[in-house]
Amino acid sequence: MKHGNAIYIRTPNEKHIVIDLGVGDYSEEQEDRSPLETLANHYKIEKIDYLVITHPHKDHIKDILNLEKLNLGPRSFRRPRSFDISTLMDGVRSSDKQIFEKYIEINNYYNQPVSSERDTGNPDNYGGVSIKFFQNGTRDDKNLNNHSIITIIDYATIRVVIPGDNEYDSLEKFMQQQDFKEAIKDCDILIAPHHGRESAYHPGFVKYSNPRLTIVSDGSICETSANGKYSSATKRGWDVLDKGKWNKRYLLTTNYDGEVYIDFGFGKEKPFLQVEVK
Repeated sequence: MKHGNAIYIRTPNEKHIVIDLGVGDYSEEQEDRSPLETLANHYKIEKIDYLVITHPHKDHIKDILNLEKLNLGPRSFRRPRSFDISTLMDGVRSSDKQIFEKYIEINNYYNQPVSSERDTGNPDNYGGVSIKFFQNGTRDDKNLNNHSIITIIDYATIRVVIPGDNEYDSLEKFMQQQDFKEAIKDCDILIAPHHGRESAYHPGFVKYSNPRLTIVSDGSICETSANGKYSSATKRGWDVLDKGKWNKRYLLTTNYDGEVYIDFGFGKEKPFLQVEVK
């Protein structure tokens, strides 16, 4: 898959959450495929209830123009506010201006508190799903990656950690916070920060989160990839349905495995977690 990030979450009470608006496909000869078009046309999603943009780099917002085109909303919008948005257009290529202008437009439109019925701190609003956000970027940090929102999903004893593109220095600050450490501890799924790049590999963060399975969303393996480190540090492993066969896996990558589907919740007797790659 081409370099980018896009995550869709459907809660038990049919709320629709999207984290990042990257695009991608599995062939360099094909046009980028829009995840939002897939949600609208294949899954018949009429409105996004909660959109989270971890940070406004192109590979996380390229699909943003389809929000208005497909009339998908969102009803609520969360984005980092710790950087000076007036500088976002600095150095943007003319071919990308419309994307970033739309981000700024949406940022300004949703510049109000989230209503109580959509408050992610109340699991009842999302069918029992608990959603926590962490962010530690400061205005003097010029690295936009370090302003990324970290999202932590808990449901049915299953925990998923989505760190955006936070790099080592930012993760080091997070690891000084006890509430953050408790929120990531012994997670089931870790989305590798910054697409599995070496600049974002933090041994303490990975050891403490102790994932069953690490997922890397990236377009190709390159010299800055820390895939080997994540594979070695992910100790527990999980059975993954891989094209019809079950295999114990420790690391999944979109450039090798393709799209990743995670189904978790309460079964007849106990919580379950099923991971499939297609």
